[in-house]
Amino acid sequence: MKLSFPSFRRRRRGYTLVELTLAMMTGMMIAAMLMSLFHQQLAFLRIFHAQTFLTTEAPIINNYLVRVIGSADGYRLYGSVADLQGGGAQNLADAQVLMLRFKEPDGTFRAAVLSFEDAGNGVGEALYYRRVTDGAIGNPEWALSTEPSDVRFSVEQGILRVRLTGPNGEQITYSGVQQL
Repeated sequence: MKLSFPSFRRRRRGYTLVELTLAMMTGMMIAAMLMSLFHQQLAFLRIFHAQTFLTTEAPIINNYLVRVIGSADGYRLYGSVADLQGGGAQNLADAQVLMLRFKEPDGTFRAAVLSFEDAGNGVGEALYYRRVTDGAIGNPEWALSTEPSDVRFSVEQGILRVRLTGPNGEQITYSGVQQL
């Protein structure tokens, strides 16, 4: 006589509730990790964007200021372009205009102006370069930078200081030459 055993090899169709729960939890954990990485990347990009003024624009402005101010024979500070044009008194602190005087090889002098202002040309507030020709201050020839939200010139203990305020409130101060 032959014994017969019931067949345990039934074909299953579908998944159990435990298997589905484990698969869903694994998927949710992976999604949570991806969202965390995404938010971390966004935070990094925000910080990077906030630092771009200090890492890209400020060094360019510094290079220009070092060249121009370093080659000047003298300078004067004024509160505004209107003060300079109207013959106003020189300012030693919190000035938005820096007038530079250069001695030419033939012994004559020329002048230029760096001013932080809204020149009314659609650019908005910017650090502008102007030439002074025959005693008259010209229109802004070009904007050195449109990124700063404020630029202030001052003389502290005889040393010229330029304080740049970036678009996100960051500040950097350059110290230059002694007043001549």
